[in-house]
Amino acid sequence: MQKQHKGYSSTITHALAHTNAGYKSLSAARIHICTSQELRSVNMKLILSMFVAAVLLSDVEAGRSLVFPEETANSLVELTPAKPLSLDAFTLCLRFATELKGKREVILFAYRTLHFDELNVWREKDGRLSLYLSGPGAFFEVPELGPLANHVCLTWESLTGRTTMYVNGRSSASQIYQRGHRVRPGGRVILGQDPDNFLGDFQAEQSFVGEIFGVNMWDYVLPSVAIQLLSTGEDFSDANVLDWATVTLMPTGSVVAFQKRSLDLKPSTTSLDALFE
Repeated sequence: MQKQHKGYSSTITHALAHTNAGYKSLSAARIHICTSQELRSVNMKLILSMFVAAVLLSDVEAGRSLVFPEETANSLVELTPAKPLSLDAFTLCLRFATELKGKREVILFAYRTLHFDELNVWREKDGRLSLYLSGPGAFFEVPELGPLANHVCLTWESLTGRTTMYVNGRSSASQIYQRGHRVRPGGRVILGQDPDNFLGDFQAEQSFVGEIFGVNMWDYVLPSVAIQLLSTGEDFSDANVLDWATVTLMPTGSVVAFQKRSLDLKPSTTSLDALFE
């Protein structure tokens, strides 16, 4: 009996040794796979972690909005950036609603320096969306923007010139635009009007009429998965150039500022790991 037990133990020990070796091999393989996957996505994780970790859960300020009730040549809001707009890359996201129709230009965002329209975003007369960086524009065919709230984002980087428009989380085909260019500091950020000089010479027929629910800007290109989440109402608050939750707003004219109820906000419950499964 004792001999049998010894043989049985020997067999078990031998089997366990093989099993442990198998587990070690399998674990090593899994570690190798995980390491490869992590290396491929580490840059995106680093970028996402910068703002997912700073999600707003209850900040009522993030729910503010600006109503531009009528077409005018004197109603505008100036925004104070957190840092100078000296940019070789950016992501700019706007959430707004407008009932303006027909063949009419609508200024959506304006950053004007002393002599240049440094960074402007428009809805053109033919319905296209456009970006202007101190010169001729890049134009994007998009579905017609209806009267309900729309989420529009633009990404641009100087190194490659790659420029992409996102509408409600869906991306356009990228264009190569203003490669090697740099957005220059020293200007003023304006909502509602297109300044044809440093801060003046406005035209009512180009003014924005409607409601703006958010303007956020980063000095780097966000990954598309982040922009898709933002479009659904996920409320990230780490925008390091213009952060709608904290940026100073200076209204002029008939613009009315509102605070939305905190219950209207949609705090993020998405984990970083879930984005990369």
